[in-house]
Amino acid sequence: MKRLLVVVDYQNDFIDGALGFDGADKIAANIVELIKHFKNSNDEIVFTVDTHDEDYLNTTEGQHLPIPHCLKGQEGWKLYPLIKDLVGNSEVFEKPSFGSALLGQYIANHQFDEIYLCGLVSDICVFSNAIIAKTFASSYCQIKVVRAATSSSNLAMQEKVFDVLKHLHIEII
Repeated sequence: MKRLLVVVDYQNDFIDGALGFDGADKIAANIVELIKHFKNSNDEIVFTVDTHDEDYLNTTEGQHLPIPHCLKGQEGWKLYPLIKDLVGNSEVFEKPSFGSALLGQYIANHQFDEIYLCGLVSDICVFSNAIIAKTFASSYCQIKVVRAATSSSNLAMQEKVFDVLKHLHIEII
């Protein structure tokens, strides 16, 4: 069985930076455990990083969310230290918006039986990349979001998104 773990945007700005929120740091241990489990099983792991430049406020996202964050090269853009130390040789996909086209291409070029997603933020980037995984994976691949390894500043919206994902045959485990 070929499995993939996608660690979405576990970056400083979403934990204790510009868009940080209470509880974001509490899932770090669960993400570390997942990464170690996947490594020990010789499964694949990839990471996404939200990546913006100084022109962020002029983008569509910046007009709707006018808080500069994850500016490439700055401290807030970097992966959280506990996670950064585990990247090793894994692919890291920079993405200028919620979903990663590069992740979709990667999934399309590999045949995974299961794809697991974790990270931040559950109702925005994790949601978007779960949809991308569902779109680009084979019709036999199971897509799963690990509830204990994702979070949001808006837990009510997170539950709504989880309901939508379940409706799209994406498991919340």
